[in-house]
Amino acid sequence: MRADHQLRAFEQILSSYDGSLPLHRFLPAYFKQHKQMGSSDRRWATRHIYSFFRLGKALPELPPEERLSIADFLCHTTLSQVVEKNLPDWVKYIASSFEEKLSLVKAKYPHFDLKAVYPFHTGLSASIDKDAFFASFFKQPDLFIRVAAADAKAIIAKLENENIAVKAISDTALALPNGTKLETILKEGSYEVQDLSSQHTGKYFKPNKWDKWWDCCAASGGKTLLLHSLEPVIELLVSDLRESVLLNLDERFRLAGIKKYHKKEMDLLQNNDQILHHYAFDGIILDAPCTGSGTWGRTPEMLTFFEERKINQFVAIQKGIAQNVVKYLKPGQPLVYITCSAFAQENEEVVQHMVDTLPLELEKMELIKGYKNNADTMFVARLIKKSLD
Repeated sequence: MRADHQLRAFEQILSSYDGSLPLHRFLPAYFKQHKQMGSSDRRWATRHIYSFFRLGKALPELPPEERLSIADFLCHTTLSQVVEKNLPDWVKYIASSFEEKLSLVKAKYPHFDLKAVYPFHTGLSASIDKDAFFASFFKQPDLFIRVAAADAKAIIAKLENENIAVKAISDTALALPNGTKLETILKEGSYEVQDLSSQHTGKYFKPNKWDKWWDCCAASGGKTLLLHSLEPVIELLVSDLRESVLLNLDERFRLAGIKKYHKKEMDLLQNNDQILHHYAFDGIILDAPCTGSGTWGRTPEMLTFFEERKINQFVAIQKGIAQNVVKYLKPGQPLVYITCSAFAQENEEVVQHMVDTLPLELEKMELIKGYKNNADTMFVARLIKKSLD
């Protein structure tokens, strides 16, 4: 009976969800409207709906209950009553490796195709290991935080004292189980939540003291905070189209102790000469709006609801912003182009467009293979503005 109860809850959520909101925003609102659902019901419903969407577009001919059972079996090493009800022969394999489970699925469902999990897989950047990338979507990425190297040992000890599994990836990067609640354990401002791949992009910044840097698509300021951690004695301009995210940025900067910075709300697809006419920068970070296709392990509903036409829309935005910001960059200085996309069209092809059409030459670029570290997959390129002579 418990399995039937859980399935009804799952089916009701699935029928109510249209993809217009991310699941992590939709579910709290749904649970608020359905107060009869207890904490256990909410926990299982969340697990089931996320598992279901991790199957992407594989085995579309099967009914939702059967697809959920397969997905939950692949995603988890703890047994659910749904798997127990529908796939009893697989119960003893619940703690097996993903590869072993995948073999069972392929044997029972010969039409199962792993690449069908991830839509538009033909557009992926060439250096991606597709099988490893597709498999990564059956596991929630870790929660990563960035800390000061001098504080790392004390923070690790504090987390371990709370029985939280923590792994030091580097002097400043720590990996934690996703969903770890840090607010009541660590002091505000002592850490920044930032994906490991996002932290890696900082290797491309290379700021110098007294530099003037512009984070032109700053959002809530994660890349600027990373830049400031590498070199605090710089002059900062942050901008974004959305006032609301800049307000969030103000709070994050306050907690990080950053008091001196310039902030502007602007549309970078428009001419901003009246605002920026006197600015010349030693570095520009262009963390471009993108499909987010390297982060769908955190938002697996996108595997189902993403529309291919949006790739071209984002590419046009990326090219337009690059063209409009490069004129404010000093010759010989870097434009650091970043996406959280896995699509070549938004990554290598945009870089090639910039090299072909703008006074930029490529110094280095990298597809950051987050799937190797249970992190997001991202792209970063460092381009240098050519001298005018």
